[in-house]
Amino acid sequence: MTEAPRSAAEVRGVVVARLRDVAPEVDADTLRDAMPLRKQVDLDSMDWLVFLVGLHDEFHIDIPEADYKTLVTLADIVGYLTARGAG
Repeated sequence: MTEAPRSAAEVRGVVVARLRDVAPEVDADTLRDAMPLRKQVDLDSMDWLVFLVGLHDEFHIDIPEADYKTLVTLADIVGYLTARGAG
């Protein structure tokens, strides 16, 4: 197991890498932190779930289904993970 990232920028990099596992065509340079991520990347609900499970596996942080609705933007996801110890 690798050491957890320490900065929000490192957490963001890992989040984008997990996103690219699901959607390899994603260009990290074009992602906007404050725009809805699913619309930017055009993920269906199954891809979104696979992405969230990938984050759980990567960071060893439980993401309850009730929290899914709060994870809209890349900034939301990075803040959520950082607040729960990923950073």
